Amino acid sequence: MIKMNGFMGEFLGTMILIVLGAGSGAGLNLNKTYAKGQNWLFVSLAWGLAVTMGVYVAGMLGSDGHLNPAVTIGFAAFGFFPWSQVLPYLLGQFLGAFIGAALVIIQFTPHFKATTNEAEGNSVGIFATRPAIKAPFFNFLSELITTFVFVFILLNLGNFTEGLKPFIVGMLIAVIGMGLGTTTGFAINPARDWGPRLAYTILPVPNKGGAEWSYSWVPMVGPLAGGLIAAGLEVLVN
Repeated sequence: MIKMNGFMGEFLGTMILIVLGAGSGAGLNLNKTYAKGQNWLFVSLAWGLAVTMGVYVAGMLGSDGHLNPAVTIGFAAFGFFPWSQVLPYLLGQFLGAFIGAALVIIQFTPHFKATTNEAEGNSVGIFATRPAIKAPFFNFLSELITTFVFVFILLNLGNFTEGLKPFIVGMLIAVIGMGLGTTTGFAINPARDWGPRLAYTILPVPNKGGAEWSYSWVPMVGPLAGGLIAAGLEVLVN
């Protein structure tokens, strides 16, 4: 039996994650915002705290707070999560990410209008990841390694929706961003990348550039591979 609270928790938790995370990206990049030009520490902390708040929301609404297909599929593949719940979790994650990005587009519409081209900061990078150096194989490895570290630590945190653990997860995201995320923008999460990338593609964003779908396989395949390897190692060492 499919539990709708799993879907709803993942949907609303992921929506909050993207509203706050992509919102920080919009504030960092778009013209005439108070955060224009902030640094990588700002990015890493903002995304870390965005994950914290998303996990709290998801946990209170009855899901396990995955907010990420790489977590859900990796956990399910090695017996840490029931396969019967995978589909509602994935639907919630991708839909929540899309709606979260749509809300950011609405919030920042005047600033998109004030930012007339990619050179000024109006790009898909507000919503989705881009490599610092385009080298597809190494970009893939970057996402695989980064997600492996993330998921392996999650597996050793126990129930990460309880108490202060969502904050620990957020700080984990922040330190991953500072330590490993500077190569590809640390997607770690296919829904976090593809949902907002799709929103940027099909919604009427003023002055938008290209959505760079040719790169999008990296933040999809790399995190999924990293999550599977982490869960497999967890089984092996235990």
